[in-house]
Amino acid sequence: MSSDADHDVCGMSVAIDVVGGKWKLHLMWVLSAGPQRFGRIRKLLTGVSEKVLAENLRQLEATGVVHREVFPEVPPRVEYSLTPLGEELDVALRPLGAWGDKNRDQLLGNLLASAN
Repeated sequence: MSSDADHDVCGMSVAIDVVGGKWKLHLMWVLSAGPQRFGRIRKLLTGVSEKVLAENLRQLEATGVVHREVFPEVPPRVEYSLTPLGEELDVALRPLGAWGDKNRDQLLGNLLASAN
């Protein structure tokens, strides 16, 4: 996590701390479609382990971006959804996704060229 001094200077530091890491932006994308159960999220995010998925969901919940709701059923049903804060973050992230879509080929080409 960035230092408090970084957070005082740049709001981007706070935002990156919230969504940083390999899976959090992917989770935001999945949850932007509406409430999802853990198993469904896991199917949509191929390659993520249960442990890592659970950790990332807990972290997003701790920051107030994701809501976890347990339904009083047998067996218990748990759904994850974006909070109003998470929905606001999703709106802020959409232009970044559009930029990535627009420049995908060039960016991937540049990444491949720099790896060689």
